[in-house]
Amino acid sequence: MISDVTLGQYYHKKSFIHSMDARVKIILMIGFIVVAFLANNVPSILLTVISTLFFIALSRVPLRLYFKGLGAIWFIILFTAVLNCLYIPGRELFSIWKLTVTFEGIRQSCIVAARLVCLILISSILTFTTTPTQLTSAIESLLAPLKLFGVKVHDLAMMMTIALRFVPTLLEEAEKIMSAQKARGADLGSGGVISRIKAVVPILVPLIVSAFRRAYDLALAMECRCYTDGKGRTRLNPMKIRFRDVFGFIVAGALAAGIILLRDVPHWSVLLSQAEELIEKYI
Repeated sequence: MISDVTLGQYYHKKSFIHSMDARVKIILMIGFIVVAFLANNVPSILLTVISTLFFIALSRVPLRLYFKGLGAIWFIILFTAVLNCLYIPGRELFSIWKLTVTFEGIRQSCIVAARLVCLILISSILTFTTTPTQLTSAIESLLAPLKLFGVKVHDLAMMMTIALRFVPTLLEEAEKIMSAQKARGADLGSGGVISRIKAVVPILVPLIVSAFRRAYDLALAMECRCYTDGKGRTRLNPMKIRFRDVFGFIVAGALAAGIILLRDVPHWSVLLSQAEELIEKYI
């Protein structure tokens, strides 16, 4: 399961989204996440799913990499969907003991599950198509107004990017440690809760030591290269807003507007009942 986490990984490819400005991608990601939370019915969530698949196609990143990242959170998605399925009141479909499954509950659970999947996939698009250097520059540029309040924006952006960058590295290191412990005869998957907690200790201790060692090596390398804060620093590739960024912003804005407008469309059951009333009225 650890190997299924794809957060922080960059996939080198030439695509429309890869060539977009990182600042625009961050703004669009945040905006689309907000819009995805606003999708509350079948038409709006369908457009959200279609928009997500459209962005995935534009990124030209293999679809298996996106869905590989969902393997680590499938339990959360399933658990949330089941809760919505059982506790949303409405027309009863069937009952199991004291638990009642309703038509509205199933519909809401599907909407919630689709929304969570879209949020994960949209976040993955940003990390798959943006290098850590581009992320650092974009975050620093977007947070530049905070300099007026004395916030060290460059240091904050650098810390966020380094943390994101080392997520897959630490996960890979944890998987190697687990394999080494299993090869030595360690039992990591059986026993009660206390036994499993104790089994985690031989993994956490070398992992923490490795993380501190990597942090020390990184700090030493930055000092050897005379790295300083953002004052007076220049960039090899300055960020510029181009036509493709404006075009991408317009397309994403149109899709977001469509999702918001579809929120006012009644549910399919309401549409069917209205159609039946019209048929009875005129026939």
